Amino acid sequence: MRVIDLINNSQGTAFSFEILPPLKGNSIQKVYNVIDKLREFDPKYINITSHHSEFIYKTMPDGSFQKVNIRKRPGSVAIASAIQNKYGIPAVPHIICKGFTKDETEYALIDLNFLGVSNLLLLRGDIKTLEVEQNPSLYHEHATDLQQQVNRFNQGLALDGSKIEGIETPFSYGMACYPEKHEEAPNMESDIFYLKEKVRNGADYLVTQMFFDNQKYFSFVARCREEGIEVPIIPGIKPIVFRNQLTVLPRVFRTDIPEPFAAELRKCKTDDEAKEVGVEWCIQQCKELIASGVPSLHFYTMMASDSVRRVAQAIY
Repeated sequence: MRVIDLINNSQGTAFSFEILPPLKGNSIQKVYNVIDKLREFDPKYINITSHHSEFIYKTMPDGSFQKVNIRKRPGSVAIASAIQNKYGIPAVPHIICKGFTKDETEYALIDLNFLGVSNLLLLRGDIKTLEVEQNPSLYHEHATDLQQQVNRFNQGLALDGSKIEGIETPFSYGMACYPEKHEEAPNMESDIFYLKEKVRNGADYLVTQMFFDNQKYFSFVARCREEGIEVPIIPGIKPIVFRNQLTVLPRVFRTDIPEPFAAELRKCKTDDEAKEVGVEWCIQQCKELIASGVPSLHFYTMMASDSVRRVAQAIY
């Protein structure tokens, strides 16, 4: 079933979460452990993040260096299929631009279609500087470019223009949005302009970057509605679990932490204390969002699955 239908048909505020594939060499049981911890809260869907490969320089026996392309985590295609087959819960693999060629994206879409995984989240992904010898024309620059490739695939068209047979269920997808503005957008007006393009070209719903100030989300949603964006805008929620996240998260994700929350975190002497403060703030944040009528809450569980469980126990 499409994620948009699951959201629209949910009785009350739906629950979903995102998981990070384990590092190479670990068992898929690590993924299952997170799901088992949160399954009782009836997740409508589960997202799987995707990670591009990296170039490293490996020291050779003769002392020279060899550049090697490595991928540190298993791909989201295999994990998505495993989740759907084991749990019967729709899996939503992330399809990203950065670090994946257009051909690699097409291969992933072919595999997902074959495996019966029909929900996606389309993202640009973390900024990756291409190596000198890599051809930028082989990659999508923006998520809206990636969106067009998925749309053409849904129409049965391959990159080379040939016909793709056997697409019984076209992909349904969501895309990202930023209540506090994308870090590269010159202003919120520009950000909204491209957000409207995402929706106009087929995004069924939008998922926000993490935020900690609900007023930022409420103002953003109101602005989107004024601009004619009517699709569901799903709040992305992350409990803080470490003291250093007080400065790390604003720097990495360009999100503000409200002063009352920041003041409590500054009082913490240990990560355990910060985790408790993070859970309490997250519970109150989610209760306010639910009271406002949000269609769903989407949790980022990286290093925070225990906290997400405690929050879910308090609000569902």
